[in-house]
Amino acid sequence: MSLGVVAQKAGISSSALSQIENAKAFPSIVTLKAVADVLHITVGELIGENETIKHSPLLIQKDRIFIKQNTTGARLYSLSHRETAKQMGTYLIEIPPNSDTDDFFAEHRGQEFCHVLKGEVQFELDKKTFVAIEGDSLYYNSFKHHKVINQKEEQAIILWVVTPPDTHCELPASNIETERIINK
Repeated sequence: MSLGVVAQKAGISSSALSQIENAKAFPSIVTLKAVADVLHITVGELIGENETIKHSPLLIQKDRIFIKQNTTGARLYSLSHRETAKQMGTYLIEIPPNSDTDDFFAEHRGQEFCHVLKGEVQFELDKKTFVAIEGDSLYYNSFKHHKVINQKEEQAIILWVVTPPDTHCELPASNIETERIINK
């Protein structure tokens, strides 16, 4: 993409972009963001910071890391444990029959996305309850009280994505607490 095309799409003049490129002008963060968006990269990557994912993007099932099991039997696994510069935390939660996610969710600043991969669950968000089946999703602000309940006789599995990452789920401190998952 030419300098002129990038400048036009970013909403600045070609001469301004040329001056920025040659360190003769210092742009605002808004201008940097506009240029980064045109180039489909982050502002950090644009200014030379290493914000790229350093590990293989593939995490195979047997390499998931067990985080914890609560008193009702629900199990939490990390799906993004190897990346230190991550911008979201990704987890898999297995919720046995007549179980819930107590001790997994806490109110915090940020947002969460939950997607039901298997089964049927009830999502409690503040004082509202939503029934979700396989293929259904919820996206909500994390400052609300939230909990997932499985009242069915079949295990439920949900994908859980949280920002900021590792808000209330830390990886085990030692290998003794780590469990490898065997393909089922």
